Amino acid sequence: MSAVFQIFPIGVVRKKEDVVWLEIFAQYSDALLGLDGFSHIKVLYWLHGNDTPVKRGVLQVHPRNDKANPLTGVFATHSPLRPNPLGLTRCRILAVDGNRIKIEEIDAFDGSPVIDIKCFIPSPLSEAEIRLPDWV
Repeated sequence: MSAVFQIFPIGVVRKKEDVVWLEIFAQYSDALLGLDGFSHIKVLYWLHGNDTPVKRGVLQVHPRNDKANPLTGVFATHSPLRPNPLGLTRCRILAVDGNRIKIEEIDAFDGSPVIDIKCFIPSPLSEAEIRLPDWV
């Protein structure tokens, strides 16, 4: 297996006042066909503001940046400090217009590179099958 992978952005997060959208680069606009049939998408984006060697080296955090929460490994949190600063968020689609996907909100900054988009299909797991730590 290769030790290095190449990831290319397919677009960028845009936020202007109360409007949020994903601006998809023109060469990927054909990939949007049929997306308007879904209510939600999963967006993978690069946490570019946290992409430093020091921040990539942080392996444990207090979840939600709350010292009352136990020190926890970053793989058991949604911390933006991670070895590979990838974000993943489920977003509600408001409209698909050309190469723009207007969304309700996203926990990314304006200008964050969008790495991939996946249609959201709910899981068949019941709530009884899901286990969460107390701090969640």
